[in-house]
Amino acid sequence: MRRIADWLQHSLAANERRHSRKILRFTNPGDYRSFLEEWVRRLPGIDSPTPVRALGLIQALACPIPEGDSPPSPGDRIICEEDEKVAIAGLPKGEITSDKGIPWGVRRIKAPEAWSRTTGHRIRVGVIDTGVDFQHPDLAHSLERGINLLQRSMLPQDDNGHGTHIAGTIAAANQYYGMMGVAPRASVHPIKAFDNNGTAYVSDIVLGIDWCVRNHIDVVNMSFGMRTRSKSLLNAVAGAYRSGVLIVASSGNDGRKEEIDYPARYHQSVAVGAINRQGRIAAFTNRSPLIDIYAPGERISSAWIRGKHRIMSGTSMATSHVTGAVALLLSYRPGLSPAQIKAILKQSAKPLKYGKAPRLAGELDISRMLHIAERDY
Repeated sequence: MRRIADWLQHSLAANERRHSRKILRFTNPGDYRSFLEEWVRRLPGIDSPTPVRALGLIQALACPIPEGDSPPSPGDRIICEEDEKVAIAGLPKGEITSDKGIPWGVRRIKAPEAWSRTTGHRIRVGVIDTGVDFQHPDLAHSLERGINLLQRSMLPQDDNGHGTHIAGTIAAANQYYGMMGVAPRASVHPIKAFDNNGTAYVSDIVLGIDWCVRNHIDVVNMSFGMRTRSKSLLNAVAGAYRSGVLIVASSGNDGRKEEIDYPARYHQSVAVGAINRQGRIAAFTNRSPLIDIYAPGERISSAWIRGKHRIMSGTSMATSHVTGAVALLLSYRPGLSPAQIKAILKQSAKPLKYGKAPRLAGELDISRMLHIAERDY
């Protein structure tokens, strides 16, 4: 791997050429380990801080490479892939609200009826997003430190609002003065991978999933999507699935028929579409037979930065309802595998009364979900 390290060191020093973000995946685990050993040996002799990041979960590197350049690799031992941009899956921001108590979506999925049996206690929920508002009173009892992948020395503080909204729906616990989420005693671990504009790169997402696996997170909310397929992201999602970590992902908000976003499109994740108050599929939802379940996603009130509450719409909001439901399920039936959780969600889904949803997908119903889990698992 010395030749690869020579090439990469030279590429990083090529300031006269325009660089683009790439992911280099090693197809042989031994090659990956050998490269890292060689690279660590060189670090003391490299003048400036290196932008090379190791993506251990998928045996890859994320780094800037001069355009048109490629690693000198024999055969297919190293695969070079664009480090694509990813966007959070929320529609334009709605209005600030003074709503309090239990939002309509939390009621619709019958979460309150389950709280006498399960509240999500001891379940660790990863939220890969824009961070959270650590000062929000609705989240005071729900938040753990998490990680800021953009600035490692800082808390994953939300500078956008999207991540706080997602965390509120999952696990807010302030019924009398604020709002209640689906699983009010679950622990939310925010992973800040997205900047204040709601943009991240695939490598940031992979690092976030890697962190969740290493820190024994039970379920991960990924309220974002991309239209292009990334093998690196697939490998990370599949790696989490094999490790017992379920990923819940949004189908996207482009109103497309027969096509949904990645990573929801990967069969190892739970793909979520949105419904409105009437139980109809929301017009903005991407839909296809690959959707596993629908949940409330239109005009959802939840926590917002600076201690406020805001109404938002999008498959992001639907996804957070499903993630909260999974936290309730895992607290009620610990030890369920990702495959079992996905099967329970699909088996217990309530048939949609309206629209043209694929017959395989229905609406999230927590009472039915717990009944199926108790009866069959």
